[in-house]
Amino acid sequence: MNAKIEMARQEALKILQPTRAELEHGLALHAQAVVVESYGFAPRSAVDGDALARAVEAGASDAELQDLTEDMMMTRCVEEAESRAEFQEAWSASGLTCILENAGEETQAPMQIIKRLARYTYVTDRMPEFLRRAVTPDDIVAAKAEGRHCVYLTTNGVPLSQRWASLEEELGYIRVFAQLGARMMHLTYNRRNMIGDGCAEPSNAGLSDLGCAVVAEMNRQGVIVDVAHSGWRTSLEAAQVSQRPMVASHSGCAALNAHIRCKPDEVIRAIAETGGLIGICGVPAFLGRSLDIQAMLDHIDHVARTVGVDHVAIGTDNAYVSMRIEAERAKVPPRRQPRPSWEYFWPSGDPVHDPQVQYQRGRSLAWTNWPLFTVGLVQRGYSDEEILKIVGGNVLRVARECLV
Repeated sequence: MNAKIEMARQEALKILQPTRAELEHGLALHAQAVVVESYGFAPRSAVDGDALARAVEAGASDAELQDLTEDMMMTRCVEEAESRAEFQEAWSASGLTCILENAGEETQAPMQIIKRLARYTYVTDRMPEFLRRAVTPDDIVAAKAEGRHCVYLTTNGVPLSQRWASLEEELGYIRVFAQLGARMMHLTYNRRNMIGDGCAEPSNAGLSDLGCAVVAEMNRQGVIVDVAHSGWRTSLEAAQVSQRPMVASHSGCAALNAHIRCKPDEVIRAIAETGGLIGICGVPAFLGRSLDIQAMLDHIDHVARTVGVDHVAIGTDNAYVSMRIEAERAKVPPRRQPRPSWEYFWPSGDPVHDPQVQYQRGRSLAWTNWPLFTVGLVQRGYSDEEILKIVGGNVLRVARECLV
């Protein structure tokens, strides 16, 4: 393993302090499992600093530079040998079979959402021997049997035409993106939209009439309803109207940390009653308490005690980012800082703004430490059957029950 992966591994082992038997059993169980992340990111490559520098010098706009940066980080694993090797090393270290992959920008605009879908389609088309694009849950199981990895594509928004001519026209893009392979969609992303209130809206106004229609159409098209970034009332009301299992794919428990991105027990129970699940994230600011791997395990325990082990999964919301990223970024000329994105809204003083919390305290939650999450579950006394559900089985069940 490279130095970055090994450093994160040692940090987690220092915190967990498993016995030799616990470590060996957990690692062996992880290796045999179909491990499915309820929401996350494939490893990110380093940018091409020289190419970015040329774009800056040519006068590229902030939007162009952001788009170019994202494209490079998502696709250079195909186009450059060193990036490909690091990409594959990180996947192998994680032991993951499948990620429900963030493959659609935080928006309702179809032409923005489609870019990430295109990039992951491109990567999987060009790396079929290593990474496939899963279209059905059976593809995920097949990838494990074949010794490959896969992504099951999701979007961080529901694509809408936003012309507001008719309800039918607004809902039409849900089917189009389902045909393109999108299997899960966020109803909202932090902010309020026409569907409902996001988690950062203090009014907590809930699901709109359009939102109810969106949930019904997602159910009809076999797309999983995701309320990870939605407000508490929006989440609760979505669960009340959904006819299929729904999820908060990467969240936490407000009973343990009263953060806007966590869900209160009332919402957790409502989601479980649909047959759905809560994916526990690996973001220290959302987990609170020790801000490390033990905090993640505490949140898993809380969901399991509150609604049962059938309704909890892990969706880290973390990404492995290339060791070379800083060196490549140093090649890019400095430019003015753009204004904060509309969707990336967090209240003043939120710990998500604190690098000490987010990065230094969160090393044990590194995406490549997935095998040690399983070791931690062994330490917490879960049976092998229960662990197999938490690390993948529950996500597969929800995916099967939602797909039409």
